[in-house]
Amino acid sequence: MSTDHCAARPPASTFRGRGCPGRRPRGRRPARRVGGVRRAAVLAIVAALGAVTGAAHPVEAVAAPAISAAAPAAACPDQVVPPPPPADEESAAPAPLPLPVPDEPVGGPSLGCGEIAATAAPLPVIAAASFVLADLDTGGILATRAPHARHRPASTLKVLTALVVLRDLDPDLVVDGTPEDLRVVGSKAGIGPGGRYTVRELLHGLLLNSGNDTAQALARVLGGDAAAVARMAALARELGALDTRPATPSGLDGPGMSSSAYDVALLYRVAMRDPLFATTIATPSVLFPGYDAEHPAFELFNSSRLLTGYPGSLGSKTGFTDAARHTVVSAAQRDGRRLVVAVMRGENQPAPLWRQAATLLDWGFAQPVGTPPVGVLVDRAPAPPAATTAPVADREPVGSRPATPTTGMSAGAVLVLLGSLAGIAALALVAALVATRRRR
Repeated sequence: MSTDHCAARPPASTFRGRGCPGRRPRGRRPARRVGGVRRAAVLAIVAALGAVTGAAHPVEAVAAPAISAAAPAAACPDQVVPPPPPADEESAAPAPLPLPVPDEPVGGPSLGCGEIAATAAPLPVIAAASFVLADLDTGGILATRAPHARHRPASTLKVLTALVVLRDLDPDLVVDGTPEDLRVVGSKAGIGPGGRYTVRELLHGLLLNSGNDTAQALARVLGGDAAAVARMAALARELGALDTRPATPSGLDGPGMSSSAYDVALLYRVAMRDPLFATTIATPSVLFPGYDAEHPAFELFNSSRLLTGYPGSLGSKTGFTDAARHTVVSAAQRDGRRLVVAVMRGENQPAPLWRQAATLLDWGFAQPVGTPPVGVLVDRAPAPPAATTAPVADREPVGSRPATPTTGMSAGAVLVLLGSLAGIAALALVAALVATRRRR
């Protein structure tokens, strides 16, 4: 491309010459320069006024629109959604979009895919995809494997159900059994039509015997399954359990269901702060109401093998579905120290999963008190990034205060600039007038 600005101009017949060689029609005198001088003076004045106006009211810089960065690639297998094969229940409705993966793992940057421990002591063999071992009181994580990999929680999700119930319902509220309670699939506490149960009693059925029927009854009081699941999801987000999306109140598989070893340990830690949860989960057995003459009151036993088989156990919650495989979360105390362990997608080989969880607890108790953790179980969801601009509602209305220069130029400097530019404009105007008189 030519750098000559005249080369691209049209012929002289359509363009009056303005200093480009070879573009002036023959027989015409060159145009006087008086008009050019006058134009220069006018332009100088306009520029001076414009510069002064700009100095008094500078144009604020407009921030470039934020460019959406591509979602970070999932660094861990099963980080976004639980692994296949899916449960039949998951295809009953279209699956929702996967939950977003935070840029930095909740609980600390070290909580990635691999296995990490706070000390060099060898970890026990655990036949599970994920686990988290942490201090129940401080939240400090002592050892973990793929803590944020997403898996189906099975009945360990009932810990979240219990948290919602404890927050939103009166423990002495009476709930009536219904015929639908008899048709619930999976494990049952044994409620039925004609039975009357307090929320406290239904919590026993939920946590001791993993009753899916009691989960349904409690969800009914919360407004139905959909309402209960919505409350559970909201509470999980509030607490920082960002891998958790419940699909059912009981933990039975459903579209979009997910959690993680990190989240299950976090939720159990929060639940253990509630005295009613802590006493209920550690209850070996309790008299449970019947619902008719053929089904009188009976003794309901705690199904936790850790509670009866591990010294110092504070209770546990297990779960199983074909798609989730085995899951467990438990807490124990020893010598004034309390630990929590969560294991996801485990197998009962080479030993029952609860025994494998027990070996993790043993390992944790063997580590020195005060060992620096590799991460932490948070108490609340991480704060979102600070906004770069104030919300519209928080901004002052236009005209509510005098405009102030944003360039840092003081009022005195503006006046000096005004005088200088006005002087330049005046000189240009005088030069134009002189030139005009000489050519008359």
